[in-house]
Amino acid sequence: MFNEARWAIAHLAFFIHIDTIVNNKHSELPRLKVLMKKQQIESRLRTALLHGEKMEYSLYEYELQEHIDYWHKGLIADREDCVFAVTENTGHVAMVLILPDKTVLVNEDAKAKLIEFWKANYRNNMERFIPVMAQELADGIIAVTGVKVVDRKLPKKWRWGQTNN
Repeated sequence: MFNEARWAIAHLAFFIHIDTIVNNKHSELPRLKVLMKKQQIESRLRTALLHGEKMEYSLYEYELQEHIDYWHKGLIADREDCVFAVTENTGHVAMVLILPDKTVLVNEDAKAKLIEFWKANYRNNMERFIPVMAQELADGIIAVTGVKVVDRKLPKKWRWGQTNN
């Protein structure tokens, strides 16, 4: 009886192990698809936001336009200088930028205004944001980013570790 119980437990453990292996294989597939999708989206965002490929106005109308009021309320509540959102669908990219006075700039105009805000830091900032935006888009979330512009000029007598009194 003792041997039969041991055999049954070992047999059950073997099937649990096999089931775990099979389920893990199947659970890897969706993660792999999301990773591939993220890489494709990241490539499309780089092409549009860094290399100047044309963005699609119809995609803005389809996915972004309906959220303008909501994002504007968040912009005001957070006291930001602007908020921009980026989306990708079937290989096309669209972007919207909203200012505190509720001016809405779309695609290339939005990109130009963001370049104006960030000046020489546009490329560096986008290099940091694009992987995060691609992950959000791969997860089915519109990538929305609030921007607060900070003047980086240091006081004339400022030194590391000292405060100006």
